[in-house]
Amino acid sequence: MQIENNSVVSFHYTLTDDNGQILDSSQGREPLVYLQGVGQIVPGLEKAMEGRQVGDQFKVDVAPEEGYGVHHAELVQEVPREAFQGVEDIQPGMQFQGRGPQGVINVTVTKIEDGKVHIDGNHPLAGQTLHFDVEVTEVRPASEEELSHGHVHGEGGHHH
Repeated sequence: MQIENNSVVSFHYTLTDDNGQILDSSQGREPLVYLQGVGQIVPGLEKAMEGRQVGDQFKVDVAPEEGYGVHHAELVQEVPREAFQGVEDIQPGMQFQGRGPQGVINVTVTKIEDGKVHIDGNHPLAGQTLHFDVEVTEVRPASEEELSHGHVHGEGGHHH
């Protein structure tokens, strides 16, 4: 069957950036399982999955607007070291939850200098074109229960 809204899809993928560096891959792990049509994977990839079937292998390039969003300069800030009460050792790459205008945002520490901590509230992949190499391994209709809950149950249906 072809992938359409309310299909439960399993697929293997490798995600690379513009330089061909592997950012994420399901190789050696269980395939990723998701429900088509509800926005569980980035929009550009979800669109590319439409109409595919088991055994299809394809590559898709997803622009930032259809991936993890464009990079917003205003989400990059400097905060005083004192803002991190109780954190002994701050290192670049550490992630914290902060408060943003839309509620809780995850921020990543990019560098520490002169007693100031530089944080970035963008998704680490914001502003990047995503290059997916995909292999569809299973397609099945979602069950009534899965549809009512809006996510996948059972084998391979855990949240990452």
